[in-house]
Amino acid sequence: MWLELLTNPVLIAVVVLLVLAVCRLNVVFSLIIASIVGGLCAEMNPIVAMDAFSKGLGNGAQIAFNYAMLGAFSIAISKSGITELLAHLLFKRIGMANTPQKLFAFKYILLFILTCIAISSQNLIPIHIAFIPILIPPLLHVFEKLRLDRRMIACILTFGLITPYMFLPYGFGKIFLHEVIVKNLISNGLDIDPSIAPKAMAIPALGMLIGLLIAIFVSYRKPRDYDVEKTKVVVAENIQIKPLYVIAGVVAIILGFLGQMLLDSLVIASLLGILVFVIARVISLRDTQDVFTRGIYLMGGIGIVMIGASGFAEVMKETGAIKELVDMISNGMADQKGLAVFMMLFIGLVITMGIGSSFSTVPLIAAIYVPLCMQMGISPIATFSIVAVAGALGDAGSPVSESVLGPTAGLNADGQHDHIYDSTVPTFIHFNIPLLLFGWIAGMIL
Repeated sequence: MWLELLTNPVLIAVVVLLVLAVCRLNVVFSLIIASIVGGLCAEMNPIVAMDAFSKGLGNGAQIAFNYAMLGAFSIAISKSGITELLAHLLFKRIGMANTPQKLFAFKYILLFILTCIAISSQNLIPIHIAFIPILIPPLLHVFEKLRLDRRMIACILTFGLITPYMFLPYGFGKIFLHEVIVKNLISNGLDIDPSIAPKAMAIPALGMLIGLLIAIFVSYRKPRDYDVEKTKVVVAENIQIKPLYVIAGVVAIILGFLGQMLLDSLVIASLLGILVFVIARVISLRDTQDVFTRGIYLMGGIGIVMIGASGFAEVMKETGAIKELVDMISNGMADQKGLAVFMMLFIGLVITMGIGSSFSTVPLIAAIYVPLCMQMGISPIATFSIVAVAGALGDAGSPVSESVLGPTAGLNADGQHDHIYDSTVPTFIHFNIPLLLFGWIAGMIL
């Protein structure tokens, strides 16, 4: 069984993807090579593998276009001066913190506010990563003034993007817990009450919280300095802060939020916001060309990676190796509860690390996990926890996950935050390890 696991094409492909990414090969190139390697290991013709890769690209096209529009909206907001005003007010507060105690308090209040904003992006105002390219770049000066390690900020943002949807049944959490987890559990024969979701996920969420606290107070608590001049050149544009422009910025952001929540369309939300800036003469019609081009530069990279991840996922599905990976547990570990629960979580980690989507992982594993848990006498609430954690594992720490790509897009606005070593590796260590441990505990004791 262990030989079958180690030679599984999906596992090999994911390992190749991660190794190439850690060696600093571009993530898109890494996805293509890993897809070919995975296909070859499954005895697929390379041409057939690339046909499957091309077939899957279309699944990520909508996401890429959404992110390009979001990037344009973010650039338009930066021209209004509202983000510069925010940074100015924060700088003023730093100046007022004239004692080490006041500066210490300001630092952690700011980190707490960032955590709350990230959490709110999943439920209170469900905009996912949309706030990051708007809010984070103008705050880079503030982070430098406080000598904050951006790896800590990456962990804060990723925590806020993942933990709420896997624990709170609101916004994206309602989609994940009720429409994805509960739906797949019921369709595979388990009668489950959706109201148990918070109780089932409390222990895994605690693991995420512990990982965050370790990142803030242990791993990245020491000051870290960045090149201030690079930030000034890349982020700052000496934009004049005009009351009318700031008002237009506030109106545009409100319309953008409403458009996203009521119409469920990031494209329309971004377009409405940009039109507000045009009407208010913050930008001219001619300027919209530059705004869109710079928006693609800011956020288009995420979209391309997500398109590539969709192609990779399609190749992995075509190999049939995902089903083989999941079947391995039921064939060899049904009488070893502790090991079986760990392997269910581990395989979920492997799959999600490759395709970058916890929402897409659950349907692939639930068909085997649910009957296996029922066969082993695992309670419905523990089964809920195992399937949900197996899906969520790998969302943090995957180089192709939105929850990691989003923080990089904001923190790397000045080119001083590496996607792999400053976002992917820190979030993998601080969230996947405790989530794997606490998910196993939940699966064993609930």
